[in-house]
Amino acid sequence: MCGRFKVARKKEILEEAFDAEDDWNGPEWKPRYNVAPGQRIAAVRQDADRPARRMSALHWGLIPFWAKDASIGYKMINARAETVAAKPSFREPLRRRRCLIPADGFYEWKHEGKQKLPFCFTLADEFVFGFAGLWDRWKNPQGETVESCTILTTGPNELMRDIHDRMPVILAPDAYDLWLDPGFSKVEELQPLLQPYPAAAMRRYRVGPRVNQVKNDDAECAAEVEAA
Repeated sequence: MCGRFKVARKKEILEEAFDAEDDWNGPEWKPRYNVAPGQRIAAVRQDADRPARRMSALHWGLIPFWAKDASIGYKMINARAETVAAKPSFREPLRRRRCLIPADGFYEWKHEGKQKLPFCFTLADEFVFGFAGLWDRWKNPQGETVESCTILTTGPNELMRDIHDRMPVILAPDAYDLWLDPGFSKVEELQPLLQPYPAAAMRRYRVGPRVNQVKNDDAECAAEVEAA
């Protein structure tokens, strides 16, 4: 799964990296080192009316348009690539409402006895990248619109395998156009994009226990520590 990540760059850097216009409707932008489910996160979507990408804020935890209660979103922070096309919650978003979730690292925990040791995973060059995401639009009982998203996961690459049996889908930049195209609905042709990212193009390192607590959100969460 992917339950925690970081995006510790200026908004302008993300907009340039994803060729996206500023459509920010979230809290005041600041570097994030411990992003967690239930929070508002950056997402890049293709404008349906013109050839432009927009970056705005979505709730992390997809709430299907047909949901009766927003609490379902806490069970929808991830979608498995192998079954996403068949799940009622994700089937229509996969066809029509795909997005990119900008990040520059994500965390996973390795079980060693009674310990859970946190690791950070980044690209080898530590630059920003895009998770494959889906989004949906839901109206609450007060008639307010809530836009939410989920991050797709797939099997692990060699760098992940001894830590977890899932990893988030990271898309290569040359796949962005196809993934974001709201007019492209041939999901069988999207499936080849949802593969483990090459391990040789990534790195991992140990971080300290500060990242374990969601309330902590500072550079120390992502600081490398020496393994015992």
